[in-house]
Amino acid sequence: MDFKKFNPITWLKGFYSDAKHVASVSYKPDTATFKMTLKVVLIGILILGLLGFAVSFVINNIILAPP
Repeated sequence: MDFKKFNPITWLKGFYSDAKHVASVSYKPDTATFKMTLKVVLIGILILGLLGFAVSFVINNIILAPP
């Protein structure tokens, strides 16, 4: 088998090129898009937190509760 040697300089040049490409095609969202994204993310975090709390409550107080 012929393995290529890892060259950090070549890897950094490729990473820089890829990062520059991502920065050039990305855009800053407007205020309405940012607020909608923020609402969706916060609602998702709230739902996951409530679900985790419910599971923790069931396990600690119903399943593992002393008789």
